[in-house]
Amino acid sequence: MAKYSITKKLASGFDEAAGKTRAALEREGFSVLGEFRLDEAVKNGRNEAQLMRYAVLPALYAPLAHKAVTVETDIGLLLPSHVIVYEEDGMPTVSVMDPVIAMSMIENPALAIIARELKERLERVIDSIE
Repeated sequence: MAKYSITKKLASGFDEAAGKTRAALEREGFSVLGEFRLDEAVKNGRNEAQLMRYAVLPALYAPLAHKAVTVETDIGLLLPSHVIVYEEDGMPTVSVMDPVIAMSMIENPALAIIARELKERLERVIDSIE
């Protein structure tokens, strides 16, 4: 199975990791469109199971999103990028779907070029988080 995410384990606490992730996205020019806590949504959904601390940060790099929509109208089904921060065994992890893998199901060479550029930006974001 192909690796479908860009992932990094961090040494900081969960809240600090989420803040650093948001800041790294913004430094790279992404707009963070909000934040939702999957763990809280699961808990509030009357589910008795406990979920690890788990935040989702929808992030959009507007110039590439614009290009993507102009070459593939339905690409909004895969946008924005969902950057996740979760805590496992007391250690936070930040992860994002590899856009090259995600968009490879759409056979559009122009979209593949956009996906590669988006991947480079997301890799810089993940690499910059300490």
